Amino acid sequence: MKTVVRQDHKYIDVSDRIEKLIDNGVLKVGDKLLSVRALSKEQGISLSTAFQSYYHLESKGLIEARPQSGYYVKFSREHILDLPKASEPPDDAVPVSVDEMISSVYHDLNSEKLIHFSLGVPSIELLPAAKLTKSVMQAIRDSKTSCMQYEHIQGNLTLRRQIARQAFNWGGTPTEDEIVVTAGCVEALSLCIKATTKPGDAVAIESPTYFAIFQVMESHGLKVVEIPTDPVTGIDLNYLEQAIPKFDIKACLFVNNFNNPLGSCMPDENKKQLVDMLARKEIPLIEDDIYGEMYFGKNRPKTCKTFDKKGLVLHCSSFSKSLAPGHRIGWTMPGRFKEKVIRLKRMHTVSTNTLSQAAIAHFLSNGRYELHLRHLRKALHTQSLRYIQAICEYFPDDTKMTRPQGGFALWIELNKKINTYKLHKKALKHNIGVAPGQIFSSQARFENCLRLSYGEPWSPRIEDGIKTLGKLVKEMK
Repeated sequence: MKTVVRQDHKYIDVSDRIEKLIDNGVLKVGDKLLSVRALSKEQGISLSTAFQSYYHLESKGLIEARPQSGYYVKFSREHILDLPKASEPPDDAVPVSVDEMISSVYHDLNSEKLIHFSLGVPSIELLPAAKLTKSVMQAIRDSKTSCMQYEHIQGNLTLRRQIARQAFNWGGTPTEDEIVVTAGCVEALSLCIKATTKPGDAVAIESPTYFAIFQVMESHGLKVVEIPTDPVTGIDLNYLEQAIPKFDIKACLFVNNFNNPLGSCMPDENKKQLVDMLARKEIPLIEDDIYGEMYFGKNRPKTCKTFDKKGLVLHCSSFSKSLAPGHRIGWTMPGRFKEKVIRLKRMHTVSTNTLSQAAIAHFLSNGRYELHLRHLRKALHTQSLRYIQAICEYFPDDTKMTRPQGGFALWIELNKKINTYKLHKKALKHNIGVAPGQIFSSQARFENCLRLSYGEPWSPRIEDGIKTLGKLVKEMK
């Protein structure tokens, strides 16, 4: 039987192979590519497919069309900045102090004047607002009470079934009964932390890590042990193993897939090693996998929950980064701690928003989510490349920067003379918002680092913003 290759897949295949040649240095900056006609003939594809292949590469900023000359390689990852070094956190377990810098960075959250490089969320332009609105209306029509009554404390049954099906992507096989729906991922993390620790306990976290995690720890009276984190492979497992008895660590909370702010992704074999290490010591692992679906490669990275055999991994995630930030729908698969998590939820919030749960359940049930994710991942990957190119062009040569393979964030390490909180203040005067590195550490460290989100689609306004930032950094040196 003859296999039929769809043309829309064919242009992706051709462009991916050209991109690999650029990545491997076979094609250098300035090299001329085959003409569209020659590419068509050589690859046995139509002229239209050849054009699409080059247009796809052009949209990523990898090649450029020169009038009456053809297509040329514009960008190579050989020419991007060095990676930041792995973190060196304080060698101590410390009480958490959440600095007022966070308030300064996020007090104008909804300002339309600002370029929001500080927000790690997708632009509303990238979200299926119209289709989700239809799901909201349909959910109201389908409900006997118009979604006005309390939902089951564990969450909407249809939604939990859909979340269970999504777990297939990372190798999970949960049932709907293993899932507890929450008001976003932060509530899921908070419930899981409270279920596994008591005030005064030490919890291991990444360094740097998302500032909301510090706020959760502070609210529960916990100490944190910051674990050195590589910008590519994630936490240092050897350091963690030595830190566990030294600081009497009672639980761990890690963002292993596309950590915020580094963007690091722990290799799957390291995840298994981490789960096995903690299982031997009976230490629970709270896993924040909120960015797991935002991968740029061909396959979704696995989770630590994939390798969990003892129910010690409490998997947490939400739809806030992938579908609907304002709906605040998250969930946890808390393993052996499920009953305790449900009891804590009953004490605090009782029930999660009924309408939002029903609407998202309807959206997922109609198969719209996977298609949306494919479009979103493609957009974010393209945006990440354009932002990286601009930073390479406009920032000083001694700048260091991560190269994430998923998520929303770039971690930028500047000259040690630069204080990024001062840079944040200067940038605000130009209507630019950035997240200084200090807010990603319990001790206000990483003074010369910043997190820059590429959630906004590339535009002249975005380029001007990065150009202005680069100019401010050069002036501060």
